[in-house]
Amino acid sequence: MNDYRIQGETGEWEVVVGLEVHAQVTSNAKLFSGASTEFGAEPNTQVSLVDAAMPGMLPVPNRECIRQAVRTGMALEAKINKWSRFDRKNYFYADLPQGYQISQLYHPLVGEGELEVLVDEKDESSAKRIGIERIHVEQDAGKLMHDQHATMSYVDLNRCGVALMEIVSRPDMRSPAETGAYLRKLRSILRYVGSCDGNMEEGSMRADVNVSVRKPGGELGTRTETKNVNSVRFVMAVVEHEAKRQVELLESGGEIAQETRLYDPDKNVTRSLRSKEDAHDYRYFPDPDLLPLELDDAFLEECRATLPELPDAKRKRYQEQGITPYNASVLTAEVETARWFDALLDAGAEPKQAANWVVAELFGALNRRGESIEASPVTPGQAAELLGLVADGTISGTIAKQVFEIMLETGQGAGAIVEERGLRQTSDTGAIDAEIDRILAANADKVEQYKAGKQQLFGFFVGQTMKAMAGKANPQVVNERLRAKLS
Repeated sequence: MNDYRIQGETGEWEVVVGLEVHAQVTSNAKLFSGASTEFGAEPNTQVSLVDAAMPGMLPVPNRECIRQAVRTGMALEAKINKWSRFDRKNYFYADLPQGYQISQLYHPLVGEGELEVLVDEKDESSAKRIGIERIHVEQDAGKLMHDQHATMSYVDLNRCGVALMEIVSRPDMRSPAETGAYLRKLRSILRYVGSCDGNMEEGSMRADVNVSVRKPGGELGTRTETKNVNSVRFVMAVVEHEAKRQVELLESGGEIAQETRLYDPDKNVTRSLRSKEDAHDYRYFPDPDLLPLELDDAFLEECRATLPELPDAKRKRYQEQGITPYNASVLTAEVETARWFDALLDAGAEPKQAANWVVAELFGALNRRGESIEASPVTPGQAAELLGLVADGTISGTIAKQVFEIMLETGQGAGAIVEERGLRQTSDTGAIDAEIDRILAANADKVEQYKAGKQQLFGFFVGQTMKAMAGKANPQVVNERLRAKLS
C-alpha cells in the first residue's frame, strides 16, 4: 500500500512517475559504425564518416549492440521481438550531423517486461512490481561544449552514434522511494548482465523523469519530463520537487504545461526548457538505409546462454544458505560485491558467518580507507582463511579483528600473522584458572555481590579474564571455568 502523499490545501495528492532510462550499450564500436566508444578521448577523435554524416555513407548494425539489448530484455523477463525495425526521428540540432536520429518507435527490439523491487531492503513485504513497456535501440547524439570559447559553442562528435538502450517503464511508481528502488535495481541488473557499466557520472546511464499528480485514484494528470538526470539521488529529488511544484500550481488555479524541464542540482529545482513534442513533431518514418532486424532461434539461445545468475536468484540462494534477507540484499546490490562474496564462499567460508563479517567488518574497513571491494587489500581466499581460524577455535573473534587490521596494512595471510605474533587462542585450563583465581581474589567484593544475586557481574569477570590473557583465552573455556569457580 503506497503511503506517500502530498498534503495540499485541498487535501491529499498522489504522485505518478514513469522513467525513460538511456543506458549506453557496452560495446567496443558504435551502433552503425566501427568508431571506438572509449570514454575520455580527445574531442572528435572517434568519429567515422558514418558518424559525421558524410554523403553516401551507409549505416551497418553492430551485432554486439543488438545482442546486448536482447540479453537485457531477457534479464528483465521481457518479450523479445524477433522482427524489429529502425526509424528516423527527424530534428535539427548542432550535435546531430545527420539531421535525424536512428531509433525504434513503432517496432522496438524488446517489448513488455517487469521488474520487482524492494522499496525497503529490510522489509520483504515492501516488494513491488513495476512494468516495463519497451526497450528500443537508438544512436546517441554528440555533445555541445559551451565553456571552451567566450562567444561560440564547440561540438564534440565522439559520442555521436554510440548505441543506447532506451528502457521505458510504465507509470507505476508512486513515490521518490519507489523510483529510487527501481532505478537502483535496473542499474544493478544492467551491470550484472554486462550490457551497460551504469556509470551515471560519466553519462553512460541517465534518466528522463516523467512526473504528474492527481487526486488519489483519479484520472492521470498532465505530466512533465525532466531530462538527463544523472544520479539516483537526483532522480528522487526531481520526483519530490516536481510533484510539490505541480500541486502548488494546481491549487493556486494554474495548469500544468506538458513540457520538457531541466534539473538544477545546486538549487534543487526544475526549470522549463521547451514545450513537450509529440511523436508526429519528429516526422518518424522507417529508415530506408536499414533492413528490418530478424532474429533467429539460434541467436536468441546464444544470448540466453550467456546470462549470469541475476540479483534476485542470487539473493534467494544466499537466503537458502542461512544468510539474513538484509545481508543478502546488501551482498547482491552491486555485481562486484556479489562476485567477491561468491569467491569467498568458493574458498570454503561458512555462508552466514561470512556474510556477517563482510557486511560489518570488511565494508567498514573499506569505507574508512575509501576503497572499493575490487581494490580490497584482503583477497577472498585470505578472508576465508581468517574466518576459518575463528571457526576452528585457533583465534578468538577479538583477536580476529586485530589480525584483520594487520592483513589490511601488510597484505599478509591470517595464518602467518597468527604464528609470527603468537596470537593463537589458548584452551590451557591451568593458565586460565590461574588468571581467574587472581581476578576473583582482587575483586572479592564483586564476588560477594555476584553470589548475592547480581548476575550481570559475570560479564565483568569474563572481560577481566580475557583482558588479562590479551584476548587469547578461549571464551568458551573461560565461561566454563568461571561458572565452576563462582558456584
